[in-house]
Amino acid sequence: MSEPKPQTRGEVRIKPLLNGSEQEFIASRRDIVFQTLEKLQIQCSQREVPNIALLGSGGGQRAMVGLLGSLVELDKAGLLDCILYLSGVSGSTWCMASLYQEPDWSTKLDTVKDKIIERLSGPGVSLTDQLEKLKKYYYGKKFFSLTDVWAVLFITSFVKEIDEQTLTEQRKHHNKDPFPIYTVIDKQCKQSKTGDPWFEISPYEAGYSLTGAFVDTCHFGSQFHEGSKKNDEGELDMLYLQALCGSALADEKDIMKSIWERIKGIFQERETVLEAMREGRPAGGHEEMKVVEENFEHAGIASDHDPTSPPVDKSYQVLMDLVDMNICALDGKDTFGLDQSIRANLNDKLQKWRDDYRTFQASYSAEMITDLMEVAGKNITNNKNKLLEEIRAVVGKKRTRRFMINPNDK
Repeated sequence: MSEPKPQTRGEVRIKPLLNGSEQEFIASRRDIVFQTLEKLQIQCSQREVPNIALLGSGGGQRAMVGLLGSLVELDKAGLLDCILYLSGVSGSTWCMASLYQEPDWSTKLDTVKDKIIERLSGPGVSLTDQLEKLKKYYYGKKFFSLTDVWAVLFITSFVKEIDEQTLTEQRKHHNKDPFPIYTVIDKQCKQSKTGDPWFEISPYEAGYSLTGAFVDTCHFGSQFHEGSKKNDEGELDMLYLQALCGSALADEKDIMKSIWERIKGIFQERETVLEAMREGRPAGGHEEMKVVEENFEHAGIASDHDPTSPPVDKSYQVLMDLVDMNICALDGKDTFGLDQSIRANLNDKLQKWRDDYRTFQASYSAEMITDLMEVAGKNITNNKNKLLEEIRAVVGKKRTRRFMINPNDK
């Protein structure tokens, strides 16, 4: 597939159609999906290949690791190449950003997965590097915003890196992967309940899908007036993009509280060092600054993971019991037995999972990441047959619709 050149002129494209580059990508990806469906013994023609998308939810690093675990299990089950589109919001986009750093990541997912786990369970970005990046944003941008601060001070503590790649650089490196769509919630549209609250960003275009208004991704972040680019800001890097996709930014009170708590933590650590110096005690210098950096990176949120916590299977069973109880209730059946069983285990099992995997917990250990990926993977394993049934059903509906439109079409 040829690599499209970024537009030299920034103009807004207003058409309810996919752009040519995405159409070309999807046509190529559809061939891979078609071949995969044949291997799974799902019979269909090229025109009946369904548009299968995997959508990742928000939830910080928990969502990031959960999506990774689901993709790994889809790969093992032979279902990964059924996916035409991969999309996410907030924490899921952090997983996507990590995956798409690697050309054709879906062909070597085990290797890519190991690299991501190693990075996430590692030491992270130093305070010095964070401040250098913040300065680069401040002096290099015409419009410095709270999102820049959020990207440098918070996103780096979750993803443990400063990713300065851009989306347009990825255009020619993912011919064998699902088409990526990063999504952002438009705060004003969401709160006013008018317009299109979902803004999408791909390696080719960024814009509102319902409205059909898009700009080339290399111009996303620049100012536009009456459909034409007014001021060029330069393409946004992936670190900023991951911050932008974080739905936490939609709540200004929460984000401001988090920022001030982070700053307070830094000041408290430095005050400890200064107090020691005033009293004539050894301040330690470098070691104290190391403590400051570590607290900065971990956002003041301690990891309470206990290696003696219940095995994944038992915790997963509690979740399944909850599902069964709800199904019984919907069917009008007695749920007393399930309810008592769940209550007996809830506090020491499920609650522990909630505590260990909080949305704003900045650092997971390698063991926690592995456990969470295993639970996410079981969701795929236990529902593989249902997924195949749904794919067959969609293919059947598409075939029926095609024959209703043109009975002579074969």
